Amino acid sequence: MEYVSKYLPEGSLLDSPQNTAALSTESALREAIQTGQRLEARVRICDGSHNLHVDLPCMRGLIPRTEGALGISDGSTRDIALISRVNKPVCFSVLRIEHDEDGNPYAVLSRRVQQEQCREGYISRLRPGDVIPARVTHLAPFGCFVDIGCGVPSLIPIDAISVSRISHPADRFRVGQEIRVMVKGFENGRVLLTHKELLGTWEENAACFSPGETVAGIIRSVEDYGIFIELSPNLAGLADLRQDVRAGQHASVFIKSIVPERMKIKLAIVDVFDDPCPPLPMRYFFRGNHMDEWVYTPPQAKRRIASQFTVPAP
Repeated sequence: MEYVSKYLPEGSLLDSPQNTAALSTESALREAIQTGQRLEARVRICDGSHNLHVDLPCMRGLIPRTEGALGISDGSTRDIALISRVNKPVCFSVLRIEHDEDGNPYAVLSRRVQQEQCREGYISRLRPGDVIPARVTHLAPFGCFVDIGCGVPSLIPIDAISVSRISHPADRFRVGQEIRVMVKGFENGRVLLTHKELLGTWEENAACFSPGETVAGIIRSVEDYGIFIELSPNLAGLADLRQDVRAGQHASVFIKSIVPERMKIKLAIVDVFDDPCPPLPMRYFFRGNHMDEWVYTPPQAKRRIASQFTVPAP
């Protein structure tokens, strides 16, 4: 997927030499009109009419409301998509250079044009199982919103973020973080995403630990029969009940045993403490660009957990 690099999430080109040069002078902007070059700048104001005003070194830049995002004209995209861009980078094409009533030049820009090109030249070519770059833009209780290219949004549902259950996407991600995501499918023109398949199988994660070790963990849930403790985003073990623990706390745990045929890791809690540290950097076991099938469970396990990404034959 060599074409991916043309349609990276917004902010990827902001500080590049090519972008800086193209924004530096009026003549460079006029050249960008002819070439259709994708440029980026930071939004400073969303005015009362929801036009976006962006920082350009050589003159004012204006993105009219209807040019601010795909779907604004027909109402399929709400204006919050424009308001939320203030103080953030946006991509755009330069449409033309006009002059205000005082004779000062300003550039009329279009983010919509770049998003249309992204949909036609990139998103329309994606298939289930493709792995693509994304940038986290917003965290909600039900999932993580990401930019999959030129500001085109998509959602990773909370249950698709990792195998280990979390209470909120903030347990895994932070806004602005660059991540990898997998295309799960398509629905009404939207790209459906998943993430957990990139974080390794049960065996791959379990191979990072050995019985007899004492390791770090995060308490994810306290049940009547024990305490689930996350060792990695796709791996959790079970410890005996204690009265002084609650979900979200960090712990040091002793690994008593690892049983692949039952997908069980038996733990003993050594210590429990509060630790408001940010999420650790994501470890991706899968580094390829496409996956047809992901089997989480070990071959000897009695049950099978898998994801299929092949497109069924017509």
